[in-house]
Amino acid sequence: MATDSIADLLTRLRNAQRAGHRAVRVNSSKVGRAILEVLKQEGYIDSYQQVKDRDGKFDQFEVVLKYYPTGEPAMTVIDRISKPGRRIYSGVDDLPRLFNGLGVVIVSTSQGVMTDREARKRKIGGEVLAQVG
Repeated sequence: MATDSIADLLTRLRNAQRAGHRAVRVNSSKVGRAILEVLKQEGYIDSYQQVKDRDGKFDQFEVVLKYYPTGEPAMTVIDRISKPGRRIYSGVDDLPRLFNGLGVVIVSTSQGVMTDREARKRKIGGEVLAQVG
């Protein structure tokens, strides 16, 4: 099991999309659920649900990935920004924009995990977890 559950989640999503898989299983965590919820709300994944692994021991999320009718994946950029060895925090005025607002920057704030647009609307900053576009 990876020590950085967010990086593991993003890597599994990235690899599954590049391989053209329809669905992928990722390890469950509270932050992982929040990130998947943001991705679902923003239209980057179709759905996710909590399931048991093959042994019935651990909870996992089964994520149904989203593709356009042309076969192109909905997510082309999936990158971790803040890492365990180097945390990146931003105030509301310094939150990055991805593709001039066309992509999403996922931010962990005191009010939960949200997009950069939502954080700007609420006028709060936080840890910049990832960027998806």
